[in-house]
Amino acid sequence: MGNARNAASLAMTAVMAASAGDAFAGGFQIGVQSGSATGNAVAGGAAVAEDASVIWSNPAGMMHLKQSRQLTSALHVFKPSFKFQNTGSTGAFAAGGTGEGGDGGDWAYVPNAFFTMPINDRLRFGVAINAPFGLSTQYEQGWRGQLIALKSKIQTVNLNPAIAYRVNDMLSVGAGVSAQKIKAQLSSFSGVAALGNVDLDADDIGFGFNVGAIVQATPVTRFGASYRSKIKYSLDGRANFTGPAGAAFSGDVTADLTVPEHASLSVFHEMGRWELMADVTWTGWDRLQQLTIVRTTTSAGGAAGTTFTSLPFLWDDTWRFGVGANYRVSDRMKVRMGVALDETPTNDATRSPRLPDQDRTWVAVGLQYRMPGSGMWSSARAGVLEIGYAHEFIKDATVNNALGASNLIGRFEAKANILSLQYSHPF
Repeated sequence: MGNARNAASLAMTAVMAASAGDAFAGGFQIGVQSGSATGNAVAGGAAVAEDASVIWSNPAGMMHLKQSRQLTSALHVFKPSFKFQNTGSTGAFAAGGTGEGGDGGDWAYVPNAFFTMPINDRLRFGVAINAPFGLSTQYEQGWRGQLIALKSKIQTVNLNPAIAYRVNDMLSVGAGVSAQKIKAQLSSFSGVAALGNVDLDADDIGFGFNVGAIVQATPVTRFGASYRSKIKYSLDGRANFTGPAGAAFSGDVTADLTVPEHASLSVFHEMGRWELMADVTWTGWDRLQQLTIVRTTTSAGGAAGTTFTSLPFLWDDTWRFGVGANYRVSDRMKVRMGVALDETPTNDATRSPRLPDQDRTWVAVGLQYRMPGSGMWSSARAGVLEIGYAHEFIKDATVNNALGASNLIGRFEAKANILSLQYSHPF
């Protein structure tokens, strides 16, 4: 197992640097993994088979790709906004400090890539490299809530080989395994000038699996179901105090974290020039109840084995509902649209500035363009360009975080924009 972890770590390190993202679905899940799906608000993902990105949404979909050997690459550009408004903070949080923290959201760029190839008429292979989870919020040093949060960042990169098998003309099945690297960074002000900020930095690699099935019920209608497992981590890292007296209090730490499983049911239907799709997705966020960070070395702050800090979550499972449609303008051009309702796993009791998440409504549009082929690149082997845009309307997120006798009380005004660019090329 140790050799496998080391090999996966080497394969992912170069990708990790570019895979930071903000949470654009419930919790800290990155909601878009495909440029073609962005324009449909990710509706119908387990039944749609547009390009090689289907490896992620439902590996069985590889059997429904018109070009069995293809490479798909995408870049997702995220711009969230999280602005705090104080509504009655008390104690240490009553003083305004340097202000309300500025905008906690910032630009993020998340690439991914997918490849599929045939093994024989009934069997196909594919591999996905993507970032399923991500979080990045950062507030100004000295702001009112700096004792709760300054910087919060989660990066992941997932390596997911998969196979698909055609059982008969109606049924296709698929399965894959995942090696997923996670890196977490959390910082806040310690409350003591001599100790400065406390910066937590930890990482690990975990393993999981995914399965899926597609039923071609009629020539124009298919149903899809997919499941992706939870992944357990034992993060190891260090807590560093940045002040002049901080070295004596710094030390190694560990924490157990589980990212949730999710399951989707989808339908896809062709009707003349129109393609219609819908889905429902469940995510098991109730696995995240509390994050307890434990010292693994003795320092002036405490002995090895004692709790360094504990972050309450008390999150709930979530549901996501999406519908979408495509209109084929011509053989080369397709227009996409979609809407989705995305529940938050957070609650008013434990929500914090680290992730001021709330229920989201997605509104999305997109455009597909098939490049004209010439010479050796016939139209059947020409590349396909995708551009997708989604805006997320996010409900105001209230916070009421207690620290001793003090409370940070307020609300966040939030919104998010997503732009996806993708190119697929058959071989």
